Amino acid sequence: MDKKSAIELLNYIVESITLINERFQEINSSEDFLQDNKGLEKLDSISMRLQTIGEAVKNIYKRDPDILLSVQDKSYWSEIIRLREIISHHYINIDSEIVYDICKDDIHKLKSIVASILNKKTTS
Repeated sequence: MDKKSAIELLNYIVESITLINERFQEINSSEDFLQDNKGLEKLDSISMRLQTIGEAVKNIYKRDPDILLSVQDKSYWSEIIRLREIISHHYINIDSEIVYDICKDDIHKLKSIVASILNKKTTS
């Protein structure tokens, strides 16, 4: 993933968020993730996409942090990267409530932020 351009990584983030939103549609509470095998599959697949979003952000930040810092501060991006670390190295500690809250409350903001970066990049 680290060989892709920033634009490719940003597009990947948007694509991943779209998939997360599709998979999250039937989830009405964090308990829905734990209710049955279908819910666990959704938790796993959404968590994997969140992990890869964090990886993409990490790679962009390593190469050209100004792209990200022009729209949000370092702490915002660090939280996304930190979530990637938790999913990658401490998956057993994943909390379905945290994943639920991210999908319900935070993922739309990230999509909007990334879309604004892409808009700036394609119009300049």
